[in-house]
Amino acid sequence: MNYSNLKPHDVANGPGVRVSLFVSGCEHGCPGCFNPEAWQFNFGEAYTPQVERRVLSALEPDYIRGLTLLGGEPLHPSNRAAVLGLAERVRRELPGKDIWCYTGYLFDKELLPECPESGTLHRLLSLIDVLVDGRFVLARKNLNLRFRGSSNQRILRCRESLEAGDLIFWES
Repeated sequence: MNYSNLKPHDVANGPGVRVSLFVSGCEHGCPGCFNPEAWQFNFGEAYTPQVERRVLSALEPDYIRGLTLLGGEPLHPSNRAAVLGLAERVRRELPGKDIWCYTGYLFDKELLPECPESGTLHRLLSLIDVLVDGRFVLARKNLNLRFRGSSNQRILRCRESLEAGDLIFWES
């Protein structure tokens, strides 16, 4: 997996001060995407154990609320194993931090149907606290929305939705 950016202090992609990892690679091709250069899977730098240590180190201060995964597409099949490894380490080593993830896939229509309990995707979704799902739609762009770019995107309590097999929405 490659990543296009690592922001150790981000306040735009979830509540509080966060560490944001922008992974590379996305096949959605949403018109008006804020990060189209990250559509290329080989864009940016290789995600290495050293980069993972930088992410974990950046998460350590008490004022950092959590990790945000975005891109590109962190839930693309080619990115899932590396993202899962990072999420597992965050849960194990920094259990007080939350994990947010932005995806163009729809939770109930695209992710759940390919999510057997023993699979990588199920394991990954079970570690994510909040999932912002849905492709960015330029015609529905709204700069007044909190933590999303277009009104079709949903903010879900991921683990609870996974357990319930139904959508459970996040409220600030």
